[in-house]
Amino acid sequence: MTAGPEPMSEGARSALNRELAALRTERANVAATLGDADEPGDRADQADELNRATEAERLDARIEEIEGRLREASAAGPPSTGTVGVGSTVRVRFGDGSESTVRIGELADADDPDLVTAASPLGRALLGHAAGDSVAYATPLGRTTAVILSVGSPGGGS
Repeated sequence: MTAGPEPMSEGARSALNRELAALRTERANVAATLGDADEPGDRADQADELNRATEAERLDARIEEIEGRLREASAAGPPSTGTVGVGSTVRVRFGDGSESTVRIGELADADDPDLVTAASPLGRALLGHAAGDSVAYATPLGRTTAVILSVGSPGGGS
């Protein structure tokens, strides 16, 4: 990603908010099963308690990560229309001459063939560039290039 707070599309924001709600519910359920540390129990009970505490820590870490990303996106404002960022719609011409319009998203979506994640080789190469720039990136078949034809307004995807 580029330096500084990254904007986020509404689709990505919605997906993270849904994940956050599910994690908070799961965290509350795990917390309800955590017992008093002073209660006696056998080793199996203690091991189970330790597993639940470890799961609670994992959930807390992911909740904190999502909350931080949502705060960062709020501070960043909307995606730029001049340079490629998360949420941008980009028209590119690939090294083989074919052209395609892709959206740069934060989260993968198998149902959206036009979505390129910011963490993918093409997504990373496009971030921070503007129309007219040529970028190089790795593919399973080797390195290739793409020319950015245009950078459009965010299109609401992820």
